[in-house]
Amino acid sequence: MTVKLICASHSPLMEFASPQDHSQELKVRETFAKLAQQVQDYDPTLIISFGPDHFNGFFYDLMPSFCVGIRATAAGDWDYGPGEIQVPETRAIALVRKVLDEGVDVSYSYRMQADHGVTQPLHFLCNGQLNRYPTIPIFVNGAAAPMPTTKRTIALGRAVGQFIKSLNLENERVLVLGTGGLSHDPPTPQMGSVPPEVEEFLICGRNPTAESRANRQAKIISVGQRLAAGDKSVSVPLNPEWDLALLDKFQRADFAALEAMTEDDIRKEGGRGGQEVRAWMAAFAAFSELGEYDMTIHCYQAISEWIAGFGIVSAELKD
Repeated sequence: MTVKLICASHSPLMEFASPQDHSQELKVRETFAKLAQQVQDYDPTLIISFGPDHFNGFFYDLMPSFCVGIRATAAGDWDYGPGEIQVPETRAIALVRKVLDEGVDVSYSYRMQADHGVTQPLHFLCNGQLNRYPTIPIFVNGAAAPMPTTKRTIALGRAVGQFIKSLNLENERVLVLGTGGLSHDPPTPQMGSVPPEVEEFLICGRNPTAESRANRQAKIISVGQRLAAGDKSVSVPLNPEWDLALLDKFQRADFAALEAMTEDDIRKEGGRGGQEVRAWMAAFAAFSELGEYDMTIHCYQAISEWIAGFGIVSAELKD
């Protein structure tokens, strides 16, 4: 069995806004293209993808900390999808069973709607085919406060890592994905600070009309444009120093430092979307259960127009 890891930031604005410095966008797209070729050559037999949601598939009417998709479709936000994700149902159930046995309570869904937190990296790494490889999506709450602690998130990842170890088939090729962040402060509404009609959306806003989705997306595009123009009132500015320090923690497998990070710490340094870095934590924790690793930073660009400190890394197990 072989196991590889890729973690990447995401930004739905990639298809709706171009950075003034075009070299930034070129670097990100070239990196995705290079890694997509590596994924194609690797031909994974299973992808396990940790990702957040942005109130497209998960809402406050019942908000889990973690949820495994037994069956899943793309929510279709930002034009990624719609369509089914090829979830190997028997394996997804076995993953849930193993995680529960490892002492981590995890929710599971037979009708998961996976938004761009899961579908965008699949789009770029699988040549636009969301259902190209068997994929188990795992939702990690990184938007709806209160959120799981980083310590519990890492425990989830370690439990998933034990599931991967249990596969132990000679021709198994597993790819672990994590996506979100890094510093990232999109205008995600927060309960307790928005009008009643917005709270109602946060509680049960599934399956919006095309007009409602377009209006919501237009607001996000506007924030990116204003942030790029230097308007710091609309969003917490990107924080490259924090981003690079995070990448260093992942490179050194410093899980003690990651577990010490609090929700308030992340919000202050990395913005609302910085909470999504939990997906990276879970992915690296799962990967580390297989052994020590070497991590490569392929790309880091702070792109205000995309409201994202955009990092892309991969990791291989040491011999």
